[in-house]
Amino acid sequence: MGEKRSGRTLSKNTQYATAGSDGESIGNCPFSQRLFMILWLKGVVFNVTTVDLKRKPADLQNLAPGTHPPFITFNGEVKTDVNKIEEFLEDVLSPPKFTKLSARHPESNTAGMDIFAKFSAFIKNSKPNANEGLERGLLKTLQKLDEYLRSPLPDEIDHNSIEDVKNSTRKFLDGDNMTLADCNLLPKLHIVKVVTKKYRGFDIPKDMIEYRGTVMCSQASGKMTLKIFMRKGIGERRMVI
Repeated sequence: MGEKRSGRTLSKNTQYATAGSDGESIGNCPFSQRLFMILWLKGVVFNVTTVDLKRKPADLQNLAPGTHPPFITFNGEVKTDVNKIEEFLEDVLSPPKFTKLSARHPESNTAGMDIFAKFSAFIKNSKPNANEGLERGLLKTLQKLDEYLRSPLPDEIDHNSIEDVKNSTRKFLDGDNMTLADCNLLPKLHIVKVVTKKYRGFDIPKDMIEYRGTVMCSQASGKMTLKIFMRKGIGERRMVI
């Protein structure tokens, strides 16, 4: 079990995240990455404790019996359900002190929601003759996300202008700033990109908008760092499969 600190001062708030194959860094669990992104974007001071599930320590069992990471302790209170944690953090860590992360447009919360299910079916399939159909199913959901990203949001359209806005210029699902919708989708999308390439030779079509960003959690100079890649000019991150 490894500990890292995010922020400038000591904190009573801790995220317990699934560890990677080295037993120390945050692993490729999209739910752990989702919570990390939310806490980081909120600007709250918090500690990160990575948990190697192969050697789950006894004190963790006492803290949250029967629960696997990710979960958090917030001011001494244990929170274990990821969706409820998200709601709790958005409610407690509110403006003006903390950044509001809720999406303004409801459609942003459901954009890309079918991708991970289609990916799972594709990658777990053991029948070679079914691969083509499953790949088409995954591609269709990716195209649907691409269409949403290309379509202007209501606040991008000037109804007083004679010019017709055909394509959105926003950077993320709900605008130019990341929201809870991005925190949920981005880690999953990166897993889809890396795993399908490695095990199925599948590439996300280059003509799609490059909303293939991700959160990169790594140790640098003993500190936890976060790099968020935008839709354009996205780099790769080291990912242990």
